[in-house]
Amino acid sequence: MLWRELTIHTTEEAVEMITNFLHEAGAGGVSIEESGTTNKKRDTSLGQWFDEIVPFNDIPEGFAVIKGYFDETVTLESVLDEIAPRVEELKEFGIDTGEVSYEMKTVDENEWATAWKQYFKPIRVSERLTIKPTWEEYTPESDNESIIVLDPGMAFGTGTHPTTSLCLRTLEMVIQGGEEVIDVGTGSGILSIGAAHLGASRILALDLDPVAVSSAKENTRLNGLEDVITVKESDLLSVLTDSSVQSDLGVRLPVQVVVANILAEVILLFVDDVYQALQPGGAYIASGIYKNKEEIVEKALIASGFEIADICREDDWVAFVARKN
Repeated sequence: MLWRELTIHTTEEAVEMITNFLHEAGAGGVSIEESGTTNKKRDTSLGQWFDEIVPFNDIPEGFAVIKGYFDETVTLESVLDEIAPRVEELKEFGIDTGEVSYEMKTVDENEWATAWKQYFKPIRVSERLTIKPTWEEYTPESDNESIIVLDPGMAFGTGTHPTTSLCLRTLEMVIQGGEEVIDVGTGSGILSIGAAHLGASRILALDLDPVAVSSAKENTRLNGLEDVITVKESDLLSVLTDSSVQSDLGVRLPVQVVVANILAEVILLFVDDVYQALQPGGAYIASGIYKNKEEIVEKALIASGFEIADICREDDWVAFVARKN
């Protein structure tokens, strides 16, 4: 099968937003390649090893290459007409996209459908969590190490992006055992699975994208967690007000933890809804926030009644732990 490939050269800061644009334009898959410079600071706190001899790629530090794949019947020019103005508009929100450039070509499915898998290896993301793709062998290094088995498919979230690994480590700090959790924008389901391994008793995983819902359900099955994780299609927390599914959410409201690893602009849209969904003293982990949005998100959380309990950082990304008063 042939696919239309749209390549976008931009910055790491703009990756999540542009990836979302591609999915909304109908991309059947998206690949992201960020800087592979050996000068880049990398987290080795858990013994991660990085090859210091051969650079991973020649992308300048701070930049990224995003590729969206569309059905061969799609005209890429029309896709570009839809996406380019939205990318340009990001500058108005203070997001540095760099000098964006675009490339278009036709490729065979075999060139991209599985090639990316060679770069996705088992990775230890916290003291207790390791992510293992389904096609890789891995033996736990300690008795308290839990393995998240993952096949991300076309859904975002492998654990290699700073926002995802940061969020998993923050969950490890917050979850003590027995909590009921809502995961907003679950993607591949990685945070829900991580929460279950950390001791959460029940998790409701939500995503607006049907592809992500399907992926999260499959990864839940791969980890044998169908009795713990309920996956639903929902626009943010809208499913919580749908009386027809109230008895089918898998969690009892209000819950003890809400986690959202999504764009700062989206987080700002439903802060009050999260506050209502949490028990007093409950924790809201808000991640996916680039450093230039830290102040505005913090102000919104406080304005809704939250108390900032902790702020965690990795590279230029921020995760808040906010408690409901």
